[in-house]
Amino acid sequence: MLHSFTFYPFGDGAIPFGGVIRDSAGTLYGTTPFAGASFAGIVYKVDPAGNETVLYNFTGGPDGGDPYAGVIQGPNGDLYGTAYLGGAAGQGVVYRVNAAGVEKVLHSFLGGTDGASPFAGLIADAEGNLYGTTSGGGTANAGTVFKLDPAGNETVVYSFTGGLDGGSPGGVIRDSAGNLYGTSGFGGTANAGVVYKLNPAGQETVLHNFTGGNDGGAPEGSLIRDAAGNLYGTTQFGGKGLGGVVFRIKAQ
Repeated sequence: MLHSFTFYPFGDGAIPFGGVIRDSAGTLYGTTPFAGASFAGIVYKVDPAGNETVLYNFTGGPDGGDPYAGVIQGPNGDLYGTAYLGGAAGQGVVYRVNAAGVEKVLHSFLGGTDGASPFAGLIADAEGNLYGTTSGGGTANAGTVFKLDPAGNETVVYSFTGGLDGGSPGGVIRDSAGNLYGTSGFGGTANAGVVYKLNPAGQETVLHNFTGGNDGGAPEGSLIRDAAGNLYGTTQFGGKGLGGVVFRIKAQ
């Protein structure tokens, strides 16, 4: 065990929901959506000896709050992530925290067509653009896939309708051609979620409709992709034992 979080005192964080990343020196970085100085979550690091340092305490105000997703690290060591709440409109933010623990809000979601309540984490391309999803907002309040350029300009790549195209998406991954792949927790032909693909023009293709039966239902986590283009992920329920499945979608 490297570090044990405690509810009291609140300063070191609690209930680490997202995963961790690791740098070349063996230091781990992550978030907790609860506890911290304002009980609005933290960004932390744990060194190889198990010593934790709180890099940033969210206040739940304009800086964001409740970061459920983990972080990614840029080439210069800065950490990037999403916070579910807070921001200019209380609808969540995309943020950056540098090595000195200084936070900058890169985008505050307004809760309208630009999205709301980002629950999943981010990915980045070689040009420094960030990609992610919001669980709400968009044209039908069913979530969005968004892109944020290095200057902080947001583009909504796709707005879900909550119908056959899915709704409430999890995180996305990206291939070398610029296609994005992800899952949605509901929607599709059986309202049990979908696996989808977005091409660089933002056009969606549903790759699989979950039925909630033996194939599973309500996929929430991000996918992984192998060299052949097969996609792998999990669902929260369904399957023969009704406790969820691990699935593969063959390359199409």
